[in-house]
Amino acid sequence: MKVMILAAGRGQRMRELTKNCPKPLLKINGQSLIEHHIHALKKQGFNEFVINVAYLGEQIKQVLGDGKQWGVSIAYSDEGDTALETGGGIFKALPLLGENHFLVVNADVWIDFPYASLRKETAKKIHLVLVNNPAHNLAGDFQLEDGQLVEQGGESLTYSGVGVFHPSVFSAECGGVFPLAPLIRRQIPCAEVTAQLHNSVWVDVGTPERLAFLESQMITQ
Repeated sequence: MKVMILAAGRGQRMRELTKNCPKPLLKINGQSLIEHHIHALKKQGFNEFVINVAYLGEQIKQVLGDGKQWGVSIAYSDEGDTALETGGGIFKALPLLGENHFLVVNADVWIDFPYASLRKETAKKIHLVLVNNPAHNLAGDFQLEDGQLVEQGGESLTYSGVGVFHPSVFSAECGGVFPLAPLIRRQIPCAEVTAQLHNSVWVDVGTPERLAFLESQMITQ
């Protein structure tokens, strides 16, 4: 199973920290966020990576190269000056991702998830890892009931930024800039979205305060 790491966002909420540095290269305990992901995924047997880049993307390419330093292969989907958001970014990268299910990981989350377990989650078009709603997203994103996303009636939870997707989810799109969430919701009435709750470590590293929290807690994957 290939892995796509979403790394094209500008990270505006990080303020001065991302003025000259793309958010995926911000460091926790001396190592960048995106390098932590590559290490964690490599330990669990994932070796083929696709990374989308836009804002200051050349810096990411220079730091990571082709992945040989970790014994993995890295291909890049370059979105130029304008990031295509989560849905558009994945759509553009589809030629690099192949015809089978692939794993998506947001570069700006911190999670201690057992990624290897997701290889078996291919019965439906989408499988999401959800977390309990953090303070900055109390309304949640999706509702979960008996392992399936439902349109109403289930427990409201937040998408962690980790999920498994089949390329056919994106086949109806024509490219351009668009988010991922509407594509997920489109599959809910078709019962094509399964999910699970992750109750352990997860942080959306979206602000300087959350970055500082990770540093102070020395949370490791």
